[in-house]
Amino acid sequence: MHERRIPEWVRHAPAPSVSDFGVLAGLEAVVRGILISVFPLIMYRALGDAGTVSFLYFLVGIVSLVAGLMVPFAIRYVPRRWAYTGGCVMFVAGALLAIEGSPQAVVAALTLNTVAAVVCFICFNAYVLDYIDRIELGRCETSRMFYSALGWTAGPMAGVLLMELWAPAPFVISAGAAVVMLAVFWTLRLGNGKLITRARGPAKNPLAFLPRFFVQPRLIAGYLFAMIRSCGWWIYVVYLPIFAIEQGLGDQLGGILLSATNAMLFASPLILRWVQGRSLRAAVRIGFAACGACFVAAGGLSGWPVVAVAALVLGSVWLIVLDICAGLPFLMAVKPSERTEMSAIYSSYRDVSGILTPGAAWLVLMVAPVAGIFAAGGMALFGACAIAARLHPRLGRPRVPLQPGALAQAEPEVA
Repeated sequence: MHERRIPEWVRHAPAPSVSDFGVLAGLEAVVRGILISVFPLIMYRALGDAGTVSFLYFLVGIVSLVAGLMVPFAIRYVPRRWAYTGGCVMFVAGALLAIEGSPQAVVAALTLNTVAAVVCFICFNAYVLDYIDRIELGRCETSRMFYSALGWTAGPMAGVLLMELWAPAPFVISAGAAVVMLAVFWTLRLGNGKLITRARGPAKNPLAFLPRFFVQPRLIAGYLFAMIRSCGWWIYVVYLPIFAIEQGLGDQLGGILLSATNAMLFASPLILRWVQGRSLRAAVRIGFAACGACFVAAGGLSGWPVVAVAALVLGSVWLIVLDICAGLPFLMAVKPSERTEMSAIYSSYRDVSGILTPGAAWLVLMVAPVAGIFAAGGMALFGACAIAARLHPRLGRPRVPLQPGALAQAEPEVA
């Protein structure tokens, strides 16, 4: 009798919708977007050398990679909701450390921010795979990009401008947004995700799933798409500002251009319609080929800095297109029983790109200027275009149901 008086939404939390995940992603975009153009600047100011900055980004990437692969192992002992909460707390701690301003504190802040991003990303993807139908993944990804548009558009420019007015301002805003993100997460009552089947034994170490990953070509291809796309963003976010400073274009140009590029996120629904108008394979190939051509052109035209920067900006527009469609091959290939573990492996693309890009840039800078990094990134993008040629042409399209009598009609033709 007392149970009837309990509101239904208290006893049974409503399943989170596509828009709910979009709101959560939008708040994370504010947390990270306002700092994405600030960290390369404060690192360069604190260390004074592009090679040293690349080397430290390389080390931070290794730490983040190890942390990301260990998240499923940690979830054996820490529920997923507390892992996500820990990621939000690390965002706040990293922002507070960055305010202190010393080189050691800045490096520690970057490490915490990067690890927090990968922890939240793993948990977020696992929740999406739990609650969103496979056929709705494209709409969910578009919604995530659309809700993230404001944070990624206004954040980079606001970060570099506010830092000139009051140095701690972008970090205070980021910490506040992380607190709000945590509050929304608990309001959604996502818990620890859906229970599919009762576990027959303890959860495996995520490294034990690597053999399962390597025998599935679609997973490998999807991972490579995400990793190479992320390398393109690394080059644009980290080395474009350094190139602008060295060419006398100003230390705020990188953040302003990143905001201008991210304004394309508001066009995510239109981009999705463009993707749906052709096969997923064609969309991915066009995106990687066009972006690669722009990055190679930027490297070759570095003698005209304004032209090189314009080519990079055009290439970043195609990176936005790839953000919408290039992650779908992996998500569509994941089996329900391997969601958390494969999400951890997939999320490592950020850390692998965070290792490969600074590491490769460190080597390139030994023999070439910063513009050489643009050309090297363009060649990697062309490689992804070649890999995309092996995707199935109908990938991502709805399955056509078999009509009654169709098989009977087809039998004489087969015979």
